[in-house]
Order: sequence, then structure tokens, then C-alpha cells
Amino acid sequence: MKERFICKSPGKKSLAVVLRDKKVISPSMTREYDFVWRKARGCYVWDLEWHKYLDFGAAVAVAATGHANPDVAKAVRKQLQDGIHAAFPDFYNELPVRFVEKLLKFVPSHLEKAFLSNSGTESVEAALKLARWHTKKSTLIAFTPSFHGRTMGSLSLTSAKPVHKERFGPFLDVKHAPYPYCYRCPFGGKCDGDAQVCSSDYLSELERVIKSCKGNAAAIFFEPIAGEPGYLVPPKEFVVGMRKLANENGLLLCADEVQSGCFRTGKFLAMENFGVNADIVSLSKAIGGGIPFGVTLSSSKIMSWPSGAHANTFGGNLLASASGIATLEYMKKHKLGENASRIGKIIQKRLLELKEEHEIIGDVRGIGLMQALEIVENKKTKAFAPEMRSKILCKAVEKGLILLPAGKSAIRICPPLTLTRQQAEHGLEIIEESIRVVSRK
Repeated sequence: MKERFICKSPGKKSLAVVLRDKKVISPSMTREYDFVWRKARGCYVWDLEWHKYLDFGAAVAVAATGHANPDVAKAVRKQLQDGIHAAFPDFYNELPVRFVEKLLKFVPSHLEKAFLSNSGTESVEAALKLARWHTKKSTLIAFTPSFHGRTMGSLSLTSAKPVHKERFGPFLDVKHAPYPYCYRCPFGGKCDGDAQVCSSDYLSELERVIKSCKGNAAAIFFEPIAGEPGYLVPPKEFVVGMRKLANENGLLLCADEVQSGCFRTGKFLAMENFGVNADIVSLSKAIGGGIPFGVTLSSSKIMSWPSGAHANTFGGNLLASASGIATLEYMKKHKLGENASRIGKIIQKRLLELKEEHEIIGDVRGIGLMQALEIVENKKTKAFAPEMRSKILCKAVEKGLILLPAGKSAIRICPPLTLTRQQAEHGLEIIEESIRVVSRK
């Protein structure tokens, strides 16, 4: 049986690895491309045939300081000589403590303590358990669409795609409210671009869901910018109103900053763009510089659970801690937040221009280097166009640009925060060429 590929067939070396992969690796992964990474440096990736690609995906927002950042790599190499693992949940070690002390200087002062883990979903699971423990309540509130992870607790919160949850239930008691998706307003578009009216409708729905919990709700979980659905940016009025509703009803507000944190939006936490603080914050992806790392932050008052209430084997891993320290230092030294904001504005400006020029670009949205464009059949019907989106991704990678899919037919742009203006403009040229080619077909 001849193998079918999403894009054009990969080179012989890559093809051999793809076929080996299909024999031994779980098919549950989602692979948009069929080339095989050989190495990556800075903002570039090379495949086994040594084709070079500009990476507008940063390994799904992980390589914020650039692939194989030399400062981060140096710190990890040094730590390899001193120790790889020290069973931090069972023995004291200075390195994870130093990492948390440094991290706390980047976040709002009410966030005073950290639980360390290995991934985004674990950092959300810790937040979920902490919220239930602190409030002594069990029902949770999340949003549609949203993505918080694939382990059972975080998956209970998730509502992005049916395939994520099919045949895995029953789930935790989670009630979902609609998250602001202004391009596809569920209220008939009556807000007509008015953020106050839009927020009022969504907040009314959230309040209805809170009341349906009958006093048993522990927390509201949300992504400041919804990642998997295609970088949905809520109105500031909504986030402020959500904080108010949480306060009025005795709920904790838990921000999933796994993808949006670490200067991706220009601010260290995306929440800062809305002028609102969360009670519990989950971080991962970029925080480890490429080494698996998860962090859950909260106040000393909330994170006061007893010894044995929650722990893990690898949390506070020495390589992750060393990498995390080097990552934070590099971000600060090289002002990656400022760069994300500056380059992000350049990218968004050009994407908005392309939106005016092309019928298949329905929406452009994002903050900093967290940008997305939604591909549609046409602007009038706004019909999702997943096949057209895939064709654009394939055409772009053929021209040397890696992009990431999101939602039903969106394309997300989340390059390393080290991206230069020249690299951004080169990538935008490829996006424009790819859209033009696909639009003509």
C-alpha cells in the first residue's frame, strides 16, 4: 500500500524515518508535516535532506529563546557534570529554589510560591487540585473553546475538539461557558464590534453557569489568549468582569499561561495585558528553554497544603532548573518582551493588510508574537476551510516556512521571541505567496 502524505512526499531519508515511526509510535499524535527534523538553531530548522526552514512555530511556542540557545545549552551542559536528578520532592536542593526565586521577580508580587512539575498539563493539574483543596469545593468552570491538556483533570477542562475527549469519560464535574470569539459571535453579532456589549453578553453567560453550580464551584479556569482554538483574544472588559464575578462568588481565578506566558505577548504574563491578576497561574513550554518543565504559581495563603498533598518524581529536575534560570536570564538580558511586542506589531500590520486583499482571510488576531489568521471559504459565509488551510501550510513549508495549524481552520504564528524584523518580513512574504497560490486554485 502506497503511503499518503499531507504535503508532498518527503525525501528518501525522511521517508525512511516516517515509515519507521508509523511502525512503533502511537498514532495518536497529530503531524501536519512529513519532513523529519535534523537540527535546529535560532529561528531555523533543518530536515534530514538539509533543507532549511524559517520556524514560525518555535516547536509549539517552546523555543522562545531560539532553538538550541547557546546560553541555555551551556547551562545544561554544566549541570550535566554536577548532577541530572536529585529527587527534589524528597530532598532539598538549592538549584530549583534559585530558579523559583528568579521566576518570582518576573511575576506579580502576590504570587509567592511555586509547585514544580514537567509539563503544561501537569501544571494545570496542580492548579486544579490546589483550587479544590483550598476552597473545599469540587465543581470547576472552564470555557468553550479551550485547551488545557490531555491528562484526565486538564482534559475535563478542555473543550477544543471532540477527538480530545472521545471515549475517555467520565470526566470531572466541569461546567463550560462560551469564551469570547468575536469573529464568530454566538449572540448573533449584535455587539457589532462594541467590546462593552460583547463582554456583557459573555459575562451574562458566565454568571448563569456560576449560578448553576449552586455554590459548589471552586474556580474558573481560562487561557488569557485561547491557544488551540486559534489565539482568541478576549476584550479587556470581559477579563475584568470575569475577575469581578470570581470575587463576588468566592471563586479562584486560574490562568493557564502555558502557551501565552514568558513574554510571548510582550508581557511576561498575558494577564498583564488586561490589567488583571489571577489567583493561580500555570506555566510551561518556554519556561524550560526546551527541557520539560512545568510551574504552578500562587500565593502563600492559597498554596498552604500539607506535606504529601501533592508531589511528583521529576519536579524540580536539575537540568530543567538550570535551563529555566538561563532562559529567564537570557529573556531579561536581551529584552525579548520588547522584541515580541515590536515584531508582533509588524506581523499583525501586514496580516491585516493581507486580510483586506484576500477573500479567504476571515480574521486576524493576536498580541505580540502570538498571532493568528483564520482561513475561510469567503468573508460572507465565514465557512471554515480546513483543506484550504492545510494547502497554505504545505505551500509555505515547500517555500521554507514552518507554520502551525490551530482550531478548525486557523493558522497560528508563534516564532522564537528572538525573531528579527528581516526574518519576520521574509516569513510574511512566504505567507503572502502561499495564500496567493492557494487562492487562485
